[in-house]
Amino acid sequence: MSVQPQPWPDPDPQIAAAIGAMYAGRREVPLAVRVRDRFGELFADGEFSVAFGQRGKPGWSPGRLALVTVLQKAENLTDRQAAEAVRTDLAWKYALGLDLQDPGFDHSVLSEFRSRVVAHGLEEKVLDLLLARLVEQGIVGAGGKQRTDSTHVISAVRDLSQLDLAGETVRAALEALVCAAPHWVEQVIDVPSWSRRYGDRVPGWHPPASKAKRARLAVDYGQDGFALLTAVHAPASPTWLRDLPAVQVLRRVLVQIYTRTVSGSGREVVKRREAKVDGLPPGQRRVTSPYDIDARRSVKGDTLWNGFKIHISETCQATAPAASGDNAVARPDRHGAVRPNLVTNVTTTDATVADNAMLDTVHQVLQRRGLLPGEHYLDSGYASAELIVGSVKRFGVVLVTPMLSDQTRQGRAKEGFATHDFRIDWQGREVVCPAGQTSTTWSPCRQGGLAKTVVVFSPTVCGPCPLRPKCTTSKLERRQLTLHPQEMHEALKSARAQQETDEWKHDYAIRAGVEGTIHQATTVTGIRRARYHGLKKTHLDHVYSAVALNLIRLDAWWNGHPLDRTRTSHLARLNLSLVA
Repeated sequence: MSVQPQPWPDPDPQIAAAIGAMYAGRREVPLAVRVRDRFGELFADGEFSVAFGQRGKPGWSPGRLALVTVLQKAENLTDRQAAEAVRTDLAWKYALGLDLQDPGFDHSVLSEFRSRVVAHGLEEKVLDLLLARLVEQGIVGAGGKQRTDSTHVISAVRDLSQLDLAGETVRAALEALVCAAPHWVEQVIDVPSWSRRYGDRVPGWHPPASKAKRARLAVDYGQDGFALLTAVHAPASPTWLRDLPAVQVLRRVLVQIYTRTVSGSGREVVKRREAKVDGLPPGQRRVTSPYDIDARRSVKGDTLWNGFKIHISETCQATAPAASGDNAVARPDRHGAVRPNLVTNVTTTDATVADNAMLDTVHQVLQRRGLLPGEHYLDSGYASAELIVGSVKRFGVVLVTPMLSDQTRQGRAKEGFATHDFRIDWQGREVVCPAGQTSTTWSPCRQGGLAKTVVVFSPTVCGPCPLRPKCTTSKLERRQLTLHPQEMHEALKSARAQQETDEWKHDYAIRAGVEGTIHQATTVTGIRRARYHGLKKTHLDHVYSAVALNLIRLDAWWNGHPLDRTRTSHLARLNLSLVA
């Protein structure tokens, strides 16, 4: 398929006249029409030309396919429904510059478009282009306030037990080998017997009733898998069979679930791994499905899921109390306008990645787009002393986030002497306890890759101290402290003091609005359930969902629909109207 970048055609006059007649008066035009009128050619073909060849059969405009995909997300349509909308919906034809007789395209074109975009690393192109246009129009920019939060994303594959995973992985590899080399397969296995076990997908909903039968079946799956790998790697087998993705996944899963040893009699022994005896791979490396090797299991609070995690960043504005004093409304900016809250970045990771590990990545992307905030509102999952100091130094971004309390035993219990009760002399490299005793050792070290200092008091002064029950219960009869570097320690102490003030709590309330954004993205675009396999395609889906969300919000703003107060009862609304 080839693409010669060309400007988008102007809307067909007949369609424009029909749209004008249909939406005359006070009726609001559809989103697709509004986007074309406001932005014109939003996604130029040239921005996607690297993903398409210069020779071959002419293909559909990639820029217009990008807009189709965004509108598809805005209306939560399938590929078939989106292709049908291109053929029949006048608003879509207007936005794409198609005439009435244009037949559109087959729905499979959208799948091929997504695959090409992912293969050439263009997943974020549409969000980059939209935000660049909004920067030009002065709707978004650097500085100001932004907020970020994450939520879980369930993968598009079955959730498998370890037993089901073993059997289904063997079946998936066997299916791939039969498709690639059927004659080779019939030479190396007993097709009828294997077909009885692997002819259909592994029926995980009714495994063998007894524990012994399940253990026997697990060993059978392992032996079959190793036998298949041995046959693939035999000298007489075609070497290219080893490179089949399903075969590579089989190798990983077998190592993850089984151990294979040779007994004293020379017999091969295959058994399932035991965590305490044989060890298990770390969670971030553990495959959970042969059909999506990027999906991972994770838990957060009461939520246990298999899949991914999405981090959403959006602009936000300071709030002021409403007339009734019960609700908060957005304050106008310095130009007197209340601008829409727009998504500035989405980042997709596997489910095991901690929130605080992604904050630098989020800031780097925002810096590339020229949209770094002055203040970044986050929940405690993103917070650490290192990030508070590092974000200001590297990006000039102030983090507004609640810090966890002192994690020493005394700090958690809020009784006894916590770290903040000790006086630290950073220049003299010593610490004085509440009883007036001085530490004996000051030992710089690294813990978890971070610089720390371990301070220890002598048992000779801690042992007879009358305050020792409030200070330490160590059997060594001495107190030990682990300190961050001075700058981080003081930043952490200051942050914990600030978050206790009413002013900080009122300011931090703005962060809660990102929960509404996640709810809107889930309701409108379905971001909590992955549509595709793999991390890259899931991220592509999230990026197009973010663009769709931005266009929906811009459309509401253009039409004069202000941000509504959420979670407000009808009685409270009546009270607000009477006050107004």
